[in-house]
Amino acid sequence: MAVALLLCVAAGIAVQQLTPAPEKRVSVLVAGRDLPTGTTLTESDFTSVEVPPDLAINGASDSISALAGRQLASPLGRGQIPSESSLLGPGLLTGSPPGTAAVPLRMADASSIQLLSPGQLVTVVLTSAGSYDEARQSQILAGPVPVLWTSALGGKPGEWLGTGDTDGLVVVAADPQQAEKLAGASTQGKLFFVLVSP
Repeated sequence: MAVALLLCVAAGIAVQQLTPAPEKRVSVLVAGRDLPTGTTLTESDFTSVEVPPDLAINGASDSISALAGRQLASPLGRGQIPSESSLLGPGLLTGSPPGTAAVPLRMADASSIQLLSPGQLVTVVLTSAGSYDEARQSQILAGPVPVLWTSALGGKPGEWLGTGDTDGLVVVAADPQQAEKLAGASTQGKLFFVLVSP
């Protein structure tokens, strides 16, 4: 009996040593369905799965709260793991009222934008060329509108403008009516701004 017991113990030890240890796994969120570009993510869009650590891509999240409300910058197929690179980052309009547009304007006097900083309120004025015997006509296009960005700030405008030609450029936040007047205004004449007190 004692010999049989010892043989059982030895067999158990051998099996334990020969059996590979359970593979460590981590919990990540994956898309529960195909999600197109621009989708605003909700909790119902994801499901949690266990995967080996080497399959959990950098930037993968296991927190629904970290994803809910974010917007996709590229399509996400069912079962794919979302990462920070597949999500839109904080934009110029973060915190702005719904419907607000970021409108780029090229000022006639590029050096004047040194006076501006994000948050500064300005009134945008268009001065159009008159005829040979008429004076230049000026009109207020919008204001006060807050400045979001200026080329004087430097940084990496190419990430969202797609160009390095930013000399004299100012980006303002405008409501739909103001945006309609401001869009393409620089083709109608010269643009200037007037600083407005909060």
